[in-house]
Amino acid sequence: MTKFGSIVLFCSFIVFLTDCVVVDNEYTALPPGIWRAALKVEKELVIPTATSNKKKYLPEIPKRVSEDVVSGELPFNFEVIYNEDGTFYIEIINGEERIPVKDVSFGRTKARAKDSIRIDFPIYESYIIAFYEDNALEGDFYAPNRGRNYSIPFAAKFGKDYRFATVKKEPVADLSGRWEVKFTEDDGSSYPAIGDFKQNGNHITGTFLTETGDYRFLEGTVQNDRLYMSCFDGAHAFLFEAEIKEDESIIGIFRSGSHYKSVWEAKKNADATLSDPNTLTYLVDGAETISFEFPNSDGKMISLHNSEYQNKIKIVQIFGTWCPNCKDETRFLVNYLKENDNSDLAVIGLAFEKHRDQENAFKAIDNYKDFFKMNYEIAYAGYYNKKEAAKSLPMLNHILSYPTMIFLDRENKVRKIHTGFAGPATSEFEPFEKEFDTFVKQLLSE
Repeated sequence: MTKFGSIVLFCSFIVFLTDCVVVDNEYTALPPGIWRAALKVEKELVIPTATSNKKKYLPEIPKRVSEDVVSGELPFNFEVIYNEDGTFYIEIINGEERIPVKDVSFGRTKARAKDSIRIDFPIYESYIIAFYEDNALEGDFYAPNRGRNYSIPFAAKFGKDYRFATVKKEPVADLSGRWEVKFTEDDGSSYPAIGDFKQNGNHITGTFLTETGDYRFLEGTVQNDRLYMSCFDGAHAFLFEAEIKEDESIIGIFRSGSHYKSVWEAKKNADATLSDPNTLTYLVDGAETISFEFPNSDGKMISLHNSEYQNKIKIVQIFGTWCPNCKDETRFLVNYLKENDNSDLAVIGLAFEKHRDQENAFKAIDNYKDFFKMNYEIAYAGYYNKKEAAKSLPMLNHILSYPTMIFLDRENKVRKIHTGFAGPATSEFEPFEKEFDTFVKQLLSE
């Protein structure tokens, strides 16, 4: 295809695109440049009026805020980029992160006589289907692994480079720094986190670090006494909306897509800490090692006792292809093995998937392996439910987090278990890299 004035031949890629048709377009597809997209995760924002009873909500955002920021809308930006051969792809933008998405189809539906686009996120099995008209897209985001009919309304406009708002109301506070955070769920249970933010005027970036992982690269705005941050990576849609109180504490709502919501409260604390990730998962009394035997996609049974793992240091990665923090950890492990080519070090991935049947599970695993060009073995270990997964590895006290790394010495004795993963969006990532490298080299030298 060529970039301008081209003839686009488009064959059906979804159920409502049933025929090959010929279409004249100014571009082969979307106009190149920055777009502003949004997922409508909820009709209106609700913010707690009291920390003691999270069921007490304000009915709506005050008008002075709602005029500037659309309530319940999870925005993100992406760029359409054309290659020299006229093909194109998009890059999703979240703060410092850019995520290339190459699997994009474009054409016209015969039924509605409108150009249509499908954007696939292969490793997550999710996708966007939208109609294109007048430099705008309108459709839905689908995530089948969250439920057969799971979808969220999607819209995007070309040439819009802002995320939440174009206005610049003076913030009541600078939120830069470290925050002690508590998330409270519908059943009243709670979990701790650390907020780590950088604010420059109205613009804010950062993330939340929990004991099981982080919420990746968040980006947003501070308008007067309101905070908005979001992230979209092709599968995980995170939205934080909050009020900055007079004492500069924060209280708000966290949404993950349209299926999950919790209250979060934060107060500034430069010394805020979480539990040591090396203490959260451990062997039950009397156990010195782990044992397993699971199949890979070729039907081979993978075990610590396979000849290729004998007399080697081993890292067992407990993960899932659907998991965002696992993606960061996988990229780290792949790069580490490339940069530290040592025949005495091996990594084995144990994938717990959202598919109970092996055929679909292995399809997801093979797509994941291809995407990351993985240089270590992956076996299908079972369904992702943590209680079920724990039965596959009964020598562990539990499976608290995806991902979890288990370090074994040459005699297969467990030397350390690291729960969760603090990815590159966090300030903990560089210290982790150094700790990991030091410990692996220590094992290799023994």
